Amino acid sequence: MTLVILACALPNFGLWWPFFVVLFYVLVPIPTLMARRYSDHSGGSNSCMEAAIFITMGLLVSSFGLPIVLARVATIQAGACYLTLAGNVVVYATLLGFFLTFDQEDSDYNMW
Repeated sequence: MTLVILACALPNFGLWWPFFVVLFYVLVPIPTLMARRYSDHSGGSNSCMEAAIFITMGLLVSSFGLPIVLARVATIQAGACYLTLAGNVVVYATLLGFFLTFDQEDSDYNMW
């Protein structure tokens, strides 16, 4: 989040437009969380989970595409785009680590 705030706050970088990426940070985990909540653990192919992963990946790619498009149409500068993309990598690596840690069956963290 610090990198996204820097992309908005540094002078000559394009005001607050990169902050729209935060909306994607909120929306990306929702389909996967809902599919995990309502999926059966039979081990086979689950169309609900596959649809949730598809929607999640669409939102994730969109969150990387937004700053690139904004930089391409000269709404923000390239530096703000790079800071926002770096912030995306950090936030999504954190979300991935959260899901991998709390999805393990043999750990004490599973009681969440």
